[in-house]
Amino acid sequence: MSEIAGQTSQPQWSKVLWKSQPYPDDYVPSEIFLASLQRNANFKPYTYWPLVTLSCSITQHISVIFIFLAVFGLLDTQLLDSRTLICISVACFVVGYALWTILDNTSQPIGNHVKAIKSSIMIFLFLISLSPVLRTLSAATSSDSIWALAAVLFLLNTLLSDYTATNVTGELRGRLTSVLAMNAAISASVVLASRLDSDISVFALTLFAVEVFILYPMLKPRVQELSEPLWMLTTVVLSTLALYFLSQLSRMVAVLCFATLTFITFVAPVLLVWAQKYKNNIKGPWDVATPKVR
Repeated sequence: MSEIAGQTSQPQWSKVLWKSQPYPDDYVPSEIFLASLQRNANFKPYTYWPLVTLSCSITQHISVIFIFLAVFGLLDTQLLDSRTLICISVACFVVGYALWTILDNTSQPIGNHVKAIKSSIMIFLFLISLSPVLRTLSAATSSDSIWALAAVLFLLNTLLSDYTATNVTGELRGRLTSVLAMNAAISASVVLASRLDSDISVFALTLFAVEVFILYPMLKPRVQELSEPLWMLTTVVLSTLALYFLSQLSRMVAVLCFATLTFITFVAPVLLVWAQKYKNNIKGPWDVATPKVR
């Protein structure tokens, strides 16, 4: 009886820190312990088509890698002329720079455009002068080692790339992982270019690599911000180009590319929508309290 009387005489427990109470620090009454249990409090369910739109960024990146590998194969088998690739790269640069200027929200002075053109010419000349060195870079290395190294570098590029084009404020952002991904792609391009026979082929492939792995990722967020239909159209164009170029080398590889892009774009969102029903994020009084500043 004395214990019951002692328990009933204790003051009511309050969830505050500033008040001295005859209870342990981790004490919570059993009747309210699970009363504040929350399941998936801030969960927003995914829907299929928005996920398809978001997956287009990954699809474009994979398509660009397939396009580059196909171009390398066409150069190596002499199905593509190096001068043609150089002309295509220069034309793509002009169109891309014009599109970048049009989509730029800030007015740039003429001097900035002149500096950009001068820098482009310097890079162009630098790659030309460096091509003989790059061609002999892996002369003492077996082809199997080169293929394995290029595969690892492209895989690293795929894993480290930043597929979020813009942040919540709509500003472009760069991450350390994006820089590492770019370096991995350029390194893979250089080791592949070193297996080509002529200096002009090495220069053409290296110039193409600079455009698709450095310049295009800078333009891609602007296109995504401009229009969702244009973003989807860009994905379709890049995927079609990848399939076309690969089909010139091997029909089987083109089929595998088609299966990969289809899975990433259309099947993976279905799996994510299906798997979200198993999400079970529990929050309760055992979590660290969040201070409310008034």
